[in-house]
Amino acid sequence: SSVIEFEEERIDFGRPIRRVDMTEAVAEEVGVVVEELRDPKIIVKAAEKASVKVDPDWGVGKTLLALFEALVEKTLIAPTFVTGYPVEVSPLSRKSDRQPEFTDRFELFIAGREIANGFSELNDPEDQAERFLKQAEERSTGDAEAMHFDADYVKALEYGLPPTAGEGIGIDRLVMLMTNSSSIRDVLLFPQMRSREG
Repeated sequence: SSVIEFEEERIDFGRPIRRVDMTEAVAEEVGVVVEELRDPKIIVKAAEKASVKVDPDWGVGKTLLALFEALVEKTLIAPTFVTGYPVEVSPLSRKSDRQPEFTDRFELFIAGREIANGFSELNDPEDQAERFLKQAEERSTGDAEAMHFDADYVKALEYGLPPTAGEGIGIDRLVMLMTNSSSIRDVLLFPQMRSREG
C-alpha cells in the first residue's frame, strides 16, 4: 500500500508531491501578503504577533526561516517539497536566476519533519567568500549554526567547479516514518556510545 500511518497521521505516498514556496507559506500563515515579508520591520512584527522569538538584528531571510520552522514546518504532513530558501540561510547554495535573494534549494518534508535537503552548489568563489565572511561574522556574535570561513574551499572554487547539485536524505528519519517510531533512537543502526572516560 502507498499509505502509511505515522503517529496519528495517515500519509499517502500515492499522491503527487506538493510543492510550496517558503515565503508564500509563511505569508499565508501570518496573514500578510508576500511582498510585506521582504520588509524587515513588518516581518519582525509578524514574528512578534505569532509569538515567534527572533532577533530584530537578523536579516529578513533568517527571520523568514524562523517563522517557517515555528509555524509552517509542523503542518507539512503530506510529502511536500519546500522551495525558495533565502540566500542568508543557504551559504553553499547557488542563487536563483529568477530571484537572486533566494537559492536553488529545496527540502522535502513528511509528517512535519525534514527528510531531505538538496540544492545547486554555489560555484562562484567571490560569492562564496562573501557568504563565508557573513557566516563568520554571525558565528562571532554567537550563532552556533553559522559556518566558519573555509579558505581552502574558496581556493578550490577558484580552480573551477562545474555546475553541480546534491541531495542529502535522512535515512534514519525515513526509517522512523516507515516503522512508525516516534524516537530516532529506536531506529539508529549504530547508536552513539559513551566514551570510556566518562
